[in-house]
Amino acid sequence: MQTDPEPAPRSAVLRNRPLLTLMLGHFTVDMYVGLLPVLYPLLTARFTLDLKTVGLVTLAYSGTASLAQPFFGWVADRYGTRFIGLALIWTATMFATIGFAPTFPILLLLAGAAGLGSGAYHPLGALNASAVIEGRGRNTAMSVYVTGGTVGVALGPLIGAILFSVFGVRGTALMVLPGIGIAVWLLFEMRAIARRLPARRPAGAAAPPPAPLVPLLATIGVMMSRSWTVLGIEAFVPTWYASLGYGASFYGPLATTIVLASAAGTIGSGTLADRYGRKAVISGALVLSIPAILLFAQFTGPVAFVTGALVGLLAASTAPLMLITAQQLMVGRAGVASGLIMGVGFVTGAIGVPVTGALADAFGIENAIRLQALIVAATIAIARFLPTEKRLRALQSAATPNPAPAPLRAPVETGADD
Repeated sequence: MQTDPEPAPRSAVLRNRPLLTLMLGHFTVDMYVGLLPVLYPLLTARFTLDLKTVGLVTLAYSGTASLAQPFFGWVADRYGTRFIGLALIWTATMFATIGFAPTFPILLLLAGAAGLGSGAYHPLGALNASAVIEGRGRNTAMSVYVTGGTVGVALGPLIGAILFSVFGVRGTALMVLPGIGIAVWLLFEMRAIARRLPARRPAGAAAPPPAPLVPLLATIGVMMSRSWTVLGIEAFVPTWYASLGYGASFYGPLATTIVLASAAGTIGSGTLADRYGRKAVISGALVLSIPAILLFAQFTGPVAFVTGALVGLLAASTAPLMLITAQQLMVGRAGVASGLIMGVGFVTGAIGVPVTGALADAFGIENAIRLQALIVAATIAIARFLPTEKRLRALQSAATPNPAPAPLRAPVETGADD
């Protein structure tokens, strides 16, 4: 009887240089989206914009990235991932030009172009991250990779606050340096990463089997719900606490605490999933999220640093597990799976924020946050249809072609006629 592979030690994961390089690239590419909100005050003054209009900058960046991810996942499955460093160079270069845009429409065009590079990086990076650690340690590896992006988004506003206060809007030009620097290192490391990637399907080979629809839809549904909860709550914490009379010195660190807690949650969930299985960890995080959200909405003040950290820890922790599950469900199309899951997450979060805002306008921010607990409760029912590791292994085994038997050779005849 075949036993499950032992989880890779966390220390081995954290010493994996290709994985840490991919994580650093993820940090860098997501840092750019974290920089965008800090540009808003400068852009509103320069182009005389209202808040709704200036928000189109983030929509152009994130919308393009979301829509492009499934396409670049398909490209990765078909042609490989060697050009991942070029995606980071593209984003860094396009972002650097934003501060020099002569008109707002051109600025939106540049922001969308920068998002195109982000849309390319994410599925390529996720495909590589799942390949550099073998066996059940992939949960932890993917968690480390995803954490890099979360920390990049969290630290982006802090970096932007310093950079733009010194150099103004044209300080975007300096952001080309970290992108190109990390991209060059990434291109160098890809030589080692490429040796670990599974062989691409040759032309003319049989198409991979269709993904089981119900588990795949359940995976997408859980990802959509989690993204809505995380981004919806993070977006309105500053507005909520400002309305309660708290200053930026309070709600700024509170918002950062929630984001950083979500980064810690991604690593913790991967380690637990390597030991207890993804479905158990995802279901447990969903159940525990309900009281955490209700406590966060009910009790304001300093205690929110504790309850908010719990919300971030639990709500964001399942993203890397959803990513790995989708890759294994879509056998032979892991790149498309990565682009689909991450793209859906971005889109749902982008749509969920204004929906949560509309609910807050109608019922108050506290009640809008409480309603997220109802969404999580509904998601628990969806999570019942997630596949177990046993089923995923069976799907992968069924999709792996058996080696063709060696052709039989005719026996060598000996005798008088020879």
